[in-house]
Amino acid sequence: MAAISLSKVQETAPALANLYKSAGVSLAKHGLGGQRVAVYLVVDYSGSMKPYYKDGTVQALADRVLGLSAHLDDDGRVPVVFFSTDVDAVTDIALDGHQGRIEQIVAGLGHMGKTSYHLAMDAVIDHYLDSGATAPALVVFQTDGGPINKLAAERFLCKASRLPLFWQFIGFGDPGSRQFEFLRKLDELPVPAKRTVDNAGFFHAGEDPGAVSDAELYDRLVGEFPAWLAAARAQGIVRP
Repeated sequence: MAAISLSKVQETAPALANLYKSAGVSLAKHGLGGQRVAVYLVVDYSGSMKPYYKDGTVQALADRVLGLSAHLDDDGRVPVVFFSTDVDAVTDIALDGHQGRIEQIVAGLGHMGKTSYHLAMDAVIDHYLDSGATAPALVVFQTDGGPINKLAAERFLCKASRLPLFWQFIGFGDPGSRQFEFLRKLDELPVPAKRTVDNAGFFHAGEDPGAVSDAELYDRLVGEFPAWLAAARAQGIVRP
């Protein structure tokens, strides 16, 4: 059973109803119907991301993640971390105030900097631990390039493999760019040599992420989560 019903979504965020339905299909397909999961969204606020904020692509991703989260978490909110050279904001989006929320947050932020994955990852880890959550977490981590400190990002991912957090990275931009070689490397870090379990996935949404269908996006967001969940349970990272 979904954490939040369709009728509640239609009442509080009618524009997200179709996204909610599509997310439900993907969750059922991957055996995640009724699963409780804390969902996070991490968004790149580096300078090269400016067009994706301007044309509404980041808002569209936030809406899609909120539609997914409504099945998995009953508070109707998704914590959101904006990052560039540093962590620019830790806030949230909610079902009853999602429209224009990204633009509203960005209006209060400063200069768009470079790209530091590890600081954003640290912010998510702190938020999760401070929340007292017992459910595992799915972290949707969007970026349009590699980090300025690759070693730190790799270390954080490996350390975080002992926590009930799965990191689903999404690339925006030119699929042929060498910027994404590091994310492909993160996705393939050896287990158990470097990390306790395989706690990350990566897919590229292309130069026009909005053109990726809702069904495909949701399948890619949750496709690797069940295997991680099983491995994390077997290692005692996630409670049975």
